[in-house]
Amino acid sequence: MGVLKPELDRIVETIIFLVTESRRLAREVAARHGVTPTQLSVLKLLREIGDLKLGDLSRRIQAQNSTVTGIVDRMEEAGLVLRSRSADDRRVWTIALTEQGRAVAEGADVGPWETLRAALSALPRADKRKLVEILNQVAGNVARSVAGKRATTGLANQI
Repeated sequence: MGVLKPELDRIVETIIFLVTESRRLAREVAARHGVTPTQLSVLKLLREIGDLKLGDLSRRIQAQNSTVTGIVDRMEEAGLVLRSRSADDRRVWTIALTEQGRAVAEGADVGPWETLRAALSALPRADKRKLVEILNQVAGNVARSVAGKRATTGLANQI
């Protein structure tokens, strides 16, 4: 027998709560450092990984190049990152942290991640493994559903 509607509703409500709370915490942390949550994510990513090509950055934050270009423009104006052309391919831009950007990345605790990690670490190891398995299945179902809707509405060709 399948899950009853009230159980499904409770699962959806819990997921929405986690996403909403995560965004709220991210906004608070970012605001304390004078950046947007997306900018803070970019700063943290560059700190962890190092310099990135614009296209690689776009893929990692799952945004279109044009959107990331605007984000990087504002970050460059604020003195948080430097953008330079690749020596190998003049069409490619590389994004690097400035000292100011590094200071923000190092000084900002990413509250949502740490809060969620702490909550998850309290689970038994077997439950964590099962949760990963279930979340991967849900993510796959959502991705297939979204892809199917894009294909039927013609959005697939616009993305």
